[in-house]
Amino acid sequence: MLCCAVPILVRQAAGTQPPVKVLFVSDKVVEHIYSPSIATRYADVSLAVGCGDLPYYYLEYIQSVMNVSLVYVHGNHDPEREYLSDGSVVTGPMGGVNLHGQTYRSKNLLLAGLEGSIRYREGLFQYSQQQMWMNVFVHLVPRLLGNRLRYGRYLDIFVAHSPPYGIHNGDDRIHVGFHAFLWLLKVFKPRYMVHGHRHVYNPTEITYTKFHQTHIYNIYPYKILDIEVPA
Repeated sequence: MLCCAVPILVRQAAGTQPPVKVLFVSDKVVEHIYSPSIATRYADVSLAVGCGDLPYYYLEYIQSVMNVSLVYVHGNHDPEREYLSDGSVVTGPMGGVNLHGQTYRSKNLLLAGLEGSIRYREGLFQYSQQQMWMNVFVHLVPRLLGNRLRYGRYLDIFVAHSPPYGIHNGDDRIHVGFHAFLWLLKVFKPRYMVHGHRHVYNPTEITYTKFHQTHIYNIYPYKILDIEVPA
């Protein structure tokens, strides 16, 4: 998908710092990213973000070869643990920051995340609509209010595996988004939301939507965005 390799630049507004180039990945291992060439091909990338359903070794490789910070959320197909060749066990990419229910500051960007998909069977990283509302109110809202007090704004990038309800959703019950995300975007007004979960095979399928003040991207299987940094 050649279009994924083209950085998407949102025009820098007055009073902002130069944009930060961020690599977002989700749902599929991309051959040319899982390659030593990314160190030079994407040398200007400053941050890597995983949106779920990826092998932990893939995310670790990106972080190590590119020498950038890594943040991620789990997808509904992620394992509870991965077993390494030396017999050790990991529950996420080593060296990465799990964003689920957390906020994180990198390159003066404020990020927050929520993992998983709508619950469609028994399994890890799946939530009912009500459970996701609880995740938003119990885990994220207090931290976003703290961001406002400390940094003067709530959030710049909301990272999720699933999309909001009614935006970039599939036709099946597995790929329905969350109502709580719509409320979060309306109230806390992040400039960007990124998600995966919805695989894109048709080049005409919509993968970008503007919702109120938020630019929403389905980043499957990867995208590079130039992200505005507030002054």
